[in-house]
Formats: sequence, C-alpha cells, structure tokens
Amino acid sequence: MPDPHAEHYRRIRQNPKFIELTRTRSRTSWLLSALVLAGYFLFMGVAAMRPELLQQPLYPGSHLSMGIPLGTLLLLTTWLLTGWYVHRANKHFDRLGDSIITESQV
Repeated sequence: MPDPHAEHYRRIRQNPKFIELTRTRSRTSWLLSALVLAGYFLFMGVAAMRPELLQQPLYPGSHLSMGIPLGTLLLLTTWLLTGWYVHRANKHFDRLGDSIITESQV
C-alpha cells in the first residue's frame, strides 16, 4: 500500500523554495560553525604556542592578563552568533518553511 503522505513530501522536496531553504540554512550553519571553531582553535593555538601573548598584563600594573578579556570576547562572540542564528531562523527560515507547507497542501 503506497504511503498517503508520499506525494505531499515529494511536492515539498521539489519546491524551489524548499531547495533554497535547505541550501541557505546549511550554508549559514556551516559558516557559523567554521567561524566559531576557527576562533576557538586560534585561541587555543595561541595559548599552546605563544602563551606569553595571553599572559601580558592588560595595562601596565594590571593584575589581569590579556587572556581574560580575549577569552571573554570569544565566548561573547559565540553567544552573539548563536543569537543571530536563532533570530534569523525564527524570522526568515520559519516564515519560508510555513509558505512551503502552505503551497504543498494545494
């Protein structure tokens, strides 16, 4: 017995908007993943190869090293990128997905 939903799923997969949605979402996810991983690998690479750069005082006489604000900036950047992706997904990707579903039900 054929699946009653097969035709519905086929229409969705062949919809040009669905193809655009999957490509855009995938490209965005890979780009953000690469940015975050590059930032963390760069930070860890500097910590492993040139730790004296992160151990420098923030300013003369400071007890804080450069590593503290740089690590904090890395975490903050990761959170902001995640927030941007969630906002984009909720505003753009979800709206496009809803229109695809609506079109496929015709």
